Amino acid sequence: MGRLVEQLLKGEPLALARAITVVENDLEGASAILTAIQPHLGRARIIGVTGPPGVGKSTLIDAMIAELRSRGKTVGLLAVDPSSSLTGGAILGDRIRMASHTNDQGVFIRSLASRGHLGGLFRTALGVVQVMDSAGPDFVIIETVGAGQSDMEIASVAQTRIVVCAPGLGDDIQAIKAGILEIADFLVVNKCDMDLAAETVRQLQSMLKLRDPALGVATVLATTATTGLGIAALADALEAAWHPGMARTPDPGRRIRQIFADTAADVLRRHLQTSPDPSIEILCERVKRGELGFEGAARLLLKDLVDNRDLVEPLPFGPSTRDPKNRA
Repeated sequence: MGRLVEQLLKGEPLALARAITVVENDLEGASAILTAIQPHLGRARIIGVTGPPGVGKSTLIDAMIAELRSRGKTVGLLAVDPSSSLTGGAILGDRIRMASHTNDQGVFIRSLASRGHLGGLFRTALGVVQVMDSAGPDFVIIETVGAGQSDMEIASVAQTRIVVCAPGLGDDIQAIKAGILEIADFLVVNKCDMDLAAETVRQLQSMLKLRDPALGVATVLATTATTGLGIAALADALEAAWHPGMARTPDPGRRIRQIFADTAADVLRRHLQTSPDPSIEILCERVKRGELGFEGAARLLLKDLVDNRDLVEPLPFGPSTRDPKNRA
């Protein structure tokens, strides 16, 4: 994998495609790739784009990419699609996304299945974003399936968050208001050539008055992606977001802890589903008899794992606290 990582860090498209395939499918070497690229992350500006279905997210992103490329910027796109209930694969995921950019060497597009994850982001997708980042594009754009407030998970990955709305959303604005107020850096009213566009802009601006000041300032922009109206202004705003004092880059330690927590939960889930450990069956029976709740059973299992098994190697900067001689 060393040669692959070396080529990946040079931004070679074939190496990027291969590394994404390995990480996406959790093939042999996936962990080695993710470990090797950790010191090289932070090369790209990561933008998350979400919003209700039907607001024109893909069309808006297509226009954004064209504008960024006209400015000499390179772009990676991770489009997270709904999953097939039969195969688990991305519905229409094999189609050519953003056809106008397919022959552009400065654009790399990958479509992934959401695999039933309501937020549109799953553990493997986080790894794919890191792989794209390490290849060194100027921007990595993540487009989620737009499943409502659960898309707030994008806030843990993206440095800049765009929530796309359409004119005349009405009650739909109320349904996603909490998520908008918490995650949005930019609220983009797309299809602003339609009726009620100005009213929707005013509604969103009024909503932002309720926003916690600690979350920073969010901006409402109006676009019509099909004609390019407002796209240059959006690109200007995205580039300005990295001026000194304006960036809202997630704390790396917090990001790593969150990804670690998501990964640990996934590993434990697979262990519970496949392990022949009789203690798991005993806990399930106790839940069935009403002696334990699910949370209580989970806590007992975690306690058993931590107390009785060497889950990690001793840390390199000091003696292991798992050794009874080193405990206070």
